[in-house]
Amino acid sequence: MHRKKMETRLVFLLAALLATALLESKPVLPTLASEADHSVLAEVSVFETGNFHPLQSDVGTASSCSPPRSLLIFRPEEKGTYPVILFHHGTGCQNSWYSDVFKFISSHGYIVVAPQLYELMPPSGQHELDLAAEVANWLPSGLRCVLPEDIEGDMHNLALAGHSRGGYIAFALALGLADVSLDVDFSALIGVDPVAGTSKTNQMEPKILNYESCSFNFSIPVAIIGTGLGNKPAFPILPQTCAPDGVSHTEIFNECKPPCSHFVTTDYGHMDVLDDDIGLIGEGARAICKGSRWGVSRDPMRRTVGGVFVAFLEAFFEGNYTDYNKILQNPNYFAPATLDPVQNKSEGTSCSSLSAMSVDEL
Repeated sequence: MHRKKMETRLVFLLAALLATALLESKPVLPTLASEADHSVLAEVSVFETGNFHPLQSDVGTASSCSPPRSLLIFRPEEKGTYPVILFHHGTGCQNSWYSDVFKFISSHGYIVVAPQLYELMPPSGQHELDLAAEVANWLPSGLRCVLPEDIEGDMHNLALAGHSRGGYIAFALALGLADVSLDVDFSALIGVDPVAGTSKTNQMEPKILNYESCSFNFSIPVAIIGTGLGNKPAFPILPQTCAPDGVSHTEIFNECKPPCSHFVTTDYGHMDVLDDDIGLIGEGARAICKGSRWGVSRDPMRRTVGGVFVAFLEAFFEGNYTDYNKILQNPNYFAPATLDPVQNKSEGTSCSSLSAMSVDEL
């Protein structure tokens, strides 16, 4: 009996000490731009899975809807009309290797259409570009054919996107360099570590880079997500890199007109946006590129890419700049992966001006 009383007193004593410690402790928070941002971590939900339930479908060229190339499509299960993202895969990649990012974006209320433009060996740049144009022209009628009756793609909010060489294809398509005339209009453009060649003297054909600031002849909003390790060799004895300087995200950002933003995932590499489980061929492709350290999760990279997609498109499709502005102002407080640098060419400013977007500017 005496022992039980002692144990009871000990429990109460420990509880009292814990309560005192909690009351006296003062959590250390990152320095924020303003007092209004103190609750933003809970508000900026673009980096968390959205409220929609994404479904995946594979559409082959032999289907009744006859797409020019086989497609991987992610769309919300819930009925409604959703913006559409046309996403092009990287060199030698399968569209299915991006499933985690596609699923994440779709959970926020987007339809992602990812064509498989070729299998292992890439064609010429011009041929790939023309295939991409054919898929784009198929979308207005073809997407209606493959979607359920209660789900519709909003072709007035059509985004063009791509990773690596697919990023180059997206920019070349926006620049009107395809030999196939485009029957659709794109409203936004997103490049994920885009690469336009192996060096300044060996660009992909047709070339997109002129090495002049703001040379791109289109005015749709652009977001570019580069990687901090993409321009580093995977092996010290081999100088080749997967996203060489002069033909990758930094120069492509330089040639964009406002509005255009540039985010660099400092600690991640060119292929870290891909799913973890991509098979032996995928792992072989990943191994030739410098990536995150062994044992480091790639999930923060994928959620950062997906979150930037969502915040960017919410800003320029829906006019809701709140999350995008917060990311631009305080990227390393909100984003799962470190973003440095973050640059922005605000709409209405001079092309050479790189400044953080403010609420007043928007």
